[in-house]
Parts: sequence; structure tokens; C-alpha cells
Amino acid sequence: MIRDAASQNQVDAADPHRNTWLSANAGSGKTRVLTDRVARLLLDGVSPQNILCLTYTKAAASEMQNRLFQRLGAWSMLSDADLRKDLQRLGADDKSGQISLSEARCLFARAIETPGGLKIQTIHSFCSSVLRRFPLEAGVSPQFVELDETAAELLQEECLDDIAEGPNKDILRRVLDRFPSVELLKLTAAISKESRYFLAPFDEAGLRRDLSVRPDFKVSDLIEAVFEPGWKKTLSDLITVLRTSGKNDQKDAAKLDPICSQSPDLSTLRDLEDVFLYGDKAKAPFAARVDRFPTKPIQKAHPDLVETVHEFMESVADAREQRLSFLAFERAQTLHQFGSLFVQIYEAKKLERGVLDFDDLIEKTLFLLKDSKVAQWVLYRLDGGIDHLLVDEAQDTSPIQWSVIEALTQEFSSGASARENQKRTVFVVGDKKQSIYSFQGADPKEFDRMRAHFDQALNEAQTPLQTPELRHSFRSSSAILNIVDHVFQGDRGDAIGGTAAHFAFNDDLPGRVDIWPLIEKSDDAEYGQDWFEPIDTLQESHHDVRLAEQIADEIGKTIAQEILPVKNRDTGEIGYRKITEGDFLILVQRRSDLFNEIIRACKSKGLKVAGADRLQLNAELAVKDICAILSFLALPEDSLSLANALKSPLFDWSEQDLYALAYHRTEDHLWQALRNSTEHPKTLGVLNDLRSKSDFLRPYEIIERLLTRHDGRRKLLRRLGVEAADGIDALLTQAINYESKGTPSLTGFLCWLESEMTEIKRQSDSQSDEIRVMTVHGAKGLEAPIVILPDTADRQNRLQDAIVKFDGQIHWKPASDETPSALQDGLSAIKDAQENERMRLLYVAMTRAENWLIVCGAGQSNIDKGSWYAIVDAALDHADRFEIVRNGEVIKRVEFGDWHTTPTLQNKVANTSSAPLPTLQSIEPSMPTKTLSPSDLGGAKALAGEPHSEEDGLARGRAIHHLLENMTRVPADERSKFATKILANHPDGPVLNQSDIDQTIALLDDQKLSWIFAPNAIKEVPISTNLPTLNGARMHGIIDRLVIEDETITAVDFKSNSTTPTSASETPEGILRQMGAYAEALSQIYPDKQIKTAILWTETAEIFDLSNDLVSSALARVNTP
Repeated sequence: MIRDAASQNQVDAADPHRNTWLSANAGSGKTRVLTDRVARLLLDGVSPQNILCLTYTKAAASEMQNRLFQRLGAWSMLSDADLRKDLQRLGADDKSGQISLSEARCLFARAIETPGGLKIQTIHSFCSSVLRRFPLEAGVSPQFVELDETAAELLQEECLDDIAEGPNKDILRRVLDRFPSVELLKLTAAISKESRYFLAPFDEAGLRRDLSVRPDFKVSDLIEAVFEPGWKKTLSDLITVLRTSGKNDQKDAAKLDPICSQSPDLSTLRDLEDVFLYGDKAKAPFAARVDRFPTKPIQKAHPDLVETVHEFMESVADAREQRLSFLAFERAQTLHQFGSLFVQIYEAKKLERGVLDFDDLIEKTLFLLKDSKVAQWVLYRLDGGIDHLLVDEAQDTSPIQWSVIEALTQEFSSGASARENQKRTVFVVGDKKQSIYSFQGADPKEFDRMRAHFDQALNEAQTPLQTPELRHSFRSSSAILNIVDHVFQGDRGDAIGGTAAHFAFNDDLPGRVDIWPLIEKSDDAEYGQDWFEPIDTLQESHHDVRLAEQIADEIGKTIAQEILPVKNRDTGEIGYRKITEGDFLILVQRRSDLFNEIIRACKSKGLKVAGADRLQLNAELAVKDICAILSFLALPEDSLSLANALKSPLFDWSEQDLYALAYHRTEDHLWQALRNSTEHPKTLGVLNDLRSKSDFLRPYEIIERLLTRHDGRRKLLRRLGVEAADGIDALLTQAINYESKGTPSLTGFLCWLESEMTEIKRQSDSQSDEIRVMTVHGAKGLEAPIVILPDTADRQNRLQDAIVKFDGQIHWKPASDETPSALQDGLSAIKDAQENERMRLLYVAMTRAENWLIVCGAGQSNIDKGSWYAIVDAALDHADRFEIVRNGEVIKRVEFGDWHTTPTLQNKVANTSSAPLPTLQSIEPSMPTKTLSPSDLGGAKALAGEPHSEEDGLARGRAIHHLLENMTRVPADERSKFATKILANHPDGPVLNQSDIDQTIALLDDQKLSWIFAPNAIKEVPISTNLPTLNGARMHGIIDRLVIEDETITAVDFKSNSTTPTSASETPEGILRQMGAYAEALSQIYPDKQIKTAILWTETAEIFDLSNDLVSSALARVNTP
């Protein structure tokens, strides 16, 4: 089969017989190659359970599994010709004939029926399964629970509380003294990720060596070297002279004056440096200002004093490096002391509760795979299940995760294997240019290191590693890819992992790249000044607001005026359709004011927008409204919460309604006033209902009652939009999570919810026909016809983490002017790595676009400061760009293909909830039929003259039945005692006297009744059936005794009436009907046997046989009025 170059490269990369390390450009179809390789492995006869595919996210694992099952499912239904053609496109055309087609059709069933299913999962999920398989070897609880980020944060808060209240609280105090601006939870999160470092002994000698701090260094020695005798007089004389000079000298005098009155220490040196030394922006940073301080007139007037001062200044400058190095050492030492204490408490609490966080899953699995005592055994067992390993998004795999993969594959190339003759392969796919998750431990350098590792190991095993590249993009137009290549040339190409040319598979697809004029940074106040505006509302003149408004306006005009070229993948023809909101993807670097302003502006223009891609649960308006009601239910005197609830869409009160109730009330609390009011009966009805249930229902049930029974969900969505559903659903999920942790209460739930900082990740749906606004990180793996990049102005490259690690040591991040030279290179390397990642982020952002890339920005743009705007603008200068004027502004554009035509295609209609519903046939409600009891078919149950009331008679009968049921196997001499014992606990109490008990026991000894109480007689037989005589009515009853013989079935019922008949014909009508029901039911069960019925009258020990005609005619009379 002849294929184009791009498809042939994919087929070659998916060859299941070769070890492959695949580098794939953005949009080159790596997910298809992965699924193709798995499908071809299955076609080669590999069992699904012997394939392990590790993905980066659960969403990627789900997508890959769905694609694979969709393909395998289609194969099971295709015709021979179509299936053979599909297999040829796949590259699995080395087999032919009916057998291979039959095998392909069976793969779907094989994949589904495999125990545990296809192993397509994240590495965390895989490690979890390994630990659950070998819990004893790994030293974890077999029932361990995985700790999510929220639960981990709560547990870390608990650890901090223990430290603050425990004997080591001084360590926490030292941390806060040395790092007063630290956010403790961010610090503990960073420490927990480096738990192995903090559990190891503190390497004091190594740290001193790295920072050039001598082992015998003493602060007192440094202070004595700088502050020689007479320093206070020198400083005092200098202050006196400075006060007689100009304004700047007087300011310096004010700074120096407090120093004279204190004993010198390291902080004194810091204060002197502020006056004596240049700043970090000077030509000679932190050198002594001997040529400028004091001012020239003072230097001429007081030469001797100035000479002494200059010597003092030089001493301060010389001591600065030692001071900074010692401070860095002291901070690192304090950090390790606190980190070690925290990690020990944190690990102990996790062990106590049987929980593991995400880092634990990886670390404990790695320990298990490298523990010399059990590693060989574990690998042997795993080895028996993994023959083919596939790794997706390899560029985002962290070093410790690579260590797990390395341990898993060590037997692929050497050593004893569970199946030595089995063909085994490794497939890794990734793209260094898209490594943007360093905050999760990803390091693009590991991509090259592990490729070299596998290359060497597999070559030694004579199973070489092929390293192909996929350079064709099936996504983007050549206009966009050309600009991408221009942007990432030279140093920027090296920064993202190497320059790689991009080729458009759809080389005839029209495309555009636009750069709008940069909106200059506004100089006026940032936030609004009107008293009634929220304090975080930006002014209309703010540059971010103006850019957001411009984006919303341009989207509206583009939808109204422009068309979009679309290529049919089957025919290759180019068509044109109208643009809709769903074609736009707006990507920002971070969720800043600009992010929120864009969403606001789009909504205000009436555009359909999906909202933020991530939300804080407690910040959602719908959640706040629901919680206001919950707070009121927990404490009715909380008038503020009640007022918030009344103003919410749940009750929709106006300001006037609330004012009228609150202002004119005479009661202390708003709830009292509402309860006494007659003007709001509906509101009062809802609140009273919820209050009456709040003490009995769980938080989830209360919320669900509010949302469903009282129509709260519809009211909230009608006012706040459909995106509010995400917050509501997340709140319900949190309620379930809370209830799973212990005894639930409404107050407890509110307190727990307040301490939570749950972040909702809204799933992006490209089919929803809404504008999507998200971060570039969140858009990884997504695409859109039109991509807008608005967050492109200058960004300062700052270290974001509280702690930094390099050269095997962890340091507290110092301020830029407090960094010793020993740390400068390490910090610079970290900053360079951050800047390189920002360039990779730009690459990811640009390559999301299919047809049209728009770059805009607000603020300052300097190419030397990493401005995306300036970088792309410079790239356009090297392309065949032109300028267009739109709304009086000049737009730079690179364009390929014909855009100026009329639509030729119909737009797809997005699925909406307003689609017409089908007309359904009306169905009459079916009422459940009542099950009849044989004893409730009407007619008298007793003869005239019965001395007992109906209630007493029933109680007496139940007691006699109880004795006859339980005493048949009791020895005769123990029956009286046994009867007294069991009747003592009877529900009806002492209804039988001793005479009644003796009379009942006598029945068991009566020889003419022995056949009834024989061992083969079945007692208390339940029976249920439909009775034809009663028009098919359902009957359920219990037969006291059922005697089954070869030819006959006899049903015997016990009757304890005091007045008994003298013959069967005198039996009361109700009893005859009961026995008639039993007879008809038994005749259906035993159609080939004779059915008999009989009554045992316990009062006289007589048994009357009832004829079939007698009982059947009585049953027939049930239907007779």
C-alpha cells in the first residue's frame, strides 16, 4: 500500500517489533501512533494483560482507551473489504486471508474480557496498583487510601498545629523570625515534596563548603573585624556633619543615627550597607561608595574624618560576602531543622491513618523495585505480566518517575526474566519542546538522558532502539508553522530543546497570523475609586480592561464578517463556513486580572463563553448562596446569612423587600421578623421545611432537598448561567466526601468547607460552541481553529518557589540583594531554566492554532525581557507580512491561501438542552395489586357463643401455634418446662394458663394426631400464588402443617376457638374460604396429586377433614356480593 510520507512515518513508528524512542512535533498525531502500536501488538497475538501504557494524565489515558476501543469495536462490525483496507492503513498488512480478519474481529472481546482490562493508566495509578499487590513487601497498609491535594493540605495544617503547640515550637518561631513573609502551607507543600532530603542527616560540612563558611567561623569575629574601637565616635562625628549638609545627607544621617545606640550585630551590618554601599543596579554592585559618600563638600571640609569613614565603609563592603554566606547557611540549617521535624510528624500521621500522597506512591514503588530483599521477587512477578511498555508525554516525566520505569525495564535487556523467550519492546513518545510542567518535577534533560540509557542498554542486548521523528503537523496551517519556525531559531530553538522544522500535512489549508497593536500601559490608578465599586474592580481606562474589550469586540465582528476555511479529511477538499464562538480559544500565561476581564467582557457583549477553566469552590456565587442558607439553618440568629440567602436567586428578594423587613422590625433577629411577617409565605414555607429537616438530614440531603424539592438548581442556573452547575456539583461532591470522614453535622460541614480550598477543573468541551478561556498549561493537548494570545507583554523572571535546590542542597530562596556569590550561579541556572520553559510555553500556545493565530497584548514589550509579543513581532518581520487597517489601527498579518470567499458549508448545530423532545405514547399508571391473605377473605371466623374477644382469641391462638411449632422435637418429660420458658418471652405475654399449656402438650401425645406432628410433616409452610377463582388475585399465606404423601397432599390448619363445631359442615365460613384458598394454591403446585384440607380444633383435639366441594364453593363465594 502506497502512503504519503507523514503516514508512512507514523506506520514505521508504530511497528510493534521494534524498540522506539519517538520525538513528535505538536499536532503530529502521537496519540494515534500510540493506539496504532497497541492495536498492532494485539493483532500480533500479544495478550492485553501483557501491555502497559503509561500516560501523563487520566484524561489522556481515557482518550487513548476510548480511541482504541472505538477502533476495535468498529473492526468487529466491518465488512471483509473494509476491514482489510483498515488493517492495511494501520500497517498490519503482513497477514492476509480470513484468519487474520477473524482475529481482528475478536480483539474487541479479548480486550474487554481481559482481567483488569487494558492497562492504560497514569504512572501514579500504576504505582498504586503495584503497592496494593505487594503491600507487605512495600510496608504499606493493604487498605491504604490515596491522599488528594486538599486532604494533604489539611493534614499539613494539622502537623503545623502540633508543632506550634508541642515542645519544638521554638523551631517554628525561628522559621517565622527568619522568614516573616513566608506562607507556611506553601512551604510545607514544598518540603513534603523533598521529604527524602529532610529525612536525611543534615550535611553541615558540605553546606559550609558550598557557601565558603569556615568551620571555625564566628559572628563575633566578623563583628570585631568591622567595628574597631572608636567606630561609634566616627559614626557620631559623621552624623553631626551630615546634618549640616544637604537633604540627601540628612536622610543618611537619619538612617545612621539609630546604629550608634545599639550593640553591633549582623543586622547592624545590613543597615550600614544600605548607606555605605552601592545598590544591585550600579556599575559596581555593592561596592563602597567612597567616591560619592559623603558628598564632595564634606569630603573637602573634613578630610581626616572622611578617610576614617572610607576605611570603615571598605570594611563593611569586605564583610558583606561573609555576612550573606553565613546568613544563607543559618537559614538553610533552620530550614532543615524545621523540615526534618515537619516531615517526621507528617509521615507518622500518614502511617497512622493509612494514607499515601501522590509522591508516596512513586517513592514507595521505587523503593519496592530497588529493595535488594524483595526487588527480584517483585520484578519476577511483574515481569510475568509486562512484555511491552509504552510511555506517553515522556518530556513531562520526572526523574523519580523515570527511575520507576528504568527499574521496570531492567529485565528487558539483561538478566533473568519470567519469560526469557518472550519478545519484549519499549516505546517512548514525547517532545522536549512541550515540556512545561517543571512545577510537577518534569525535567526535559531527563528526556535525553533516558534516551541515551535505553539506546545503550538495548544495543548491548542486540535489540537496537530506533529514534524517528514526526515533523508533519496534521493540525496547523503552513502559515502558522512558518512563523513558529521563525520564532524558534538560534538561541530560542536551543532553549526549547533544539530547532526542529515543521511541515504542514495540509499544505493547502489557508492560514493567518495577526499581530494587533500593543495597548500601552495605563499610568492612572489601577483600581476603581468610587465608593460603591468593589475594591478589586479595574478602571475602564486600565490597559487590561481595554484589551479585554478589544478582544470581545473583535470576536463579535469576526463572527459577523469572516469565514473559516475547513478541509475535508476524507476528500481533501477545502470548504468554507461561518465562524462561531466555539472556534475561539484564548490562552493566557496565568489567571490574572486580564484573564477575568476577558471573560467579563465577552459575557457583557452577549458572546457565549465557557467561563474560567479552573474555579475556587468557595468563591462561586452559587456555592455562596447555598452556604448562606446552610449557615442560617445551623444558626437561625445569623441575620447576615439569612439576608444573603434572601437576596440570592433562591428567593429573589429585592433590595426594597429586604429593607422593609429589616429596617422596620422590632425583633432582635431577622428570622424572628420574617417568621412574624405575613407577606412572604412562600419563603417562609421553604425555610420552615428546611429547618424542620436540618436536625435529621445529612448535609448532602439538605442541599439536594433545596436544589430539587425547592427548585434551587433551576433558579441558580437561570440567574448565574449554566457554568454555575460546576460549582453546585462540586459542592455536592464535597458534602459526600465530608460525610465519608465521620459523623456528619451541618455545623461541622460548614467549618470543614471553610477550611477547604477546593479547586474545580472545568472540563473543556470543543463541541459546546463556546469561547474557551484558559491557561496554556490547561490547553495542552487541545486545539482550535482560532487561537488568541493576549498575555504577551513583559514578565519579570522571578523565582516562584520558597525553597530552591541545586548541587544536592536545599536553600531558602534569598532576596536578590541578599544572595551570596556562592549561590549566584545556581540561582541563575534556575532562572535560565524558567525562561526556557516560558519559551516552550510559547511554543505550546502557538501550536494550538489550526487556521488563525492572533497575538495581542497590553503593557510593555521588550524582546530582551522575554516578551512574547516582541518575539512574535520580530518573527513576522522575517516573513512575507503585510499590513491592514482595521478600526483605525494597523494590524500586521501573514496570510496563506484564499480567505475572501462566501461560505460553502453549513455549520454544525451544537447540542443544546433546548432540542425538541420526542412525543412519547402516554401510559396509564399501573397501580400495584394488593396481596390477599387467606385469613382475610371475609366470613365469620368463630361460632356463636365464643367467650373470647377477637383480640384475645388471636393472641391465644398465636401462643398455641408457637407451642405446637417449637415442641415437636422436645422430649415428653421436658415439654411443660420448655413451654413455660418459651411463653415467658412471647410478644403477647402470659395469655395461656397452665391448663391451656397442658391441653396443648396433650395434642402432641395423642396417637390419632401423630401423623400431623410426624417428623416428615412440614410446619409453617409459606405459599404464594395467583388464584383463578379470585380473578387472578395474588395470595400469600402460611400453612400450619403440610403432610406430603405419595398420592396426597394434606394441608392442616390449627384453630384454637373455645366453641367448636360438631361436624365439618358447621365450620365457620371464613375458615372454609381460607382452606379453599390453600387447596387451590396447592393444586397449582401439585397438579398430579390429590389435595386434601383439614382443621385441627385444639380445644377438643378433634380433626375434621374438609371436602373439596365444601372449601371450593366457600372460596367462590368471596366474589359473591
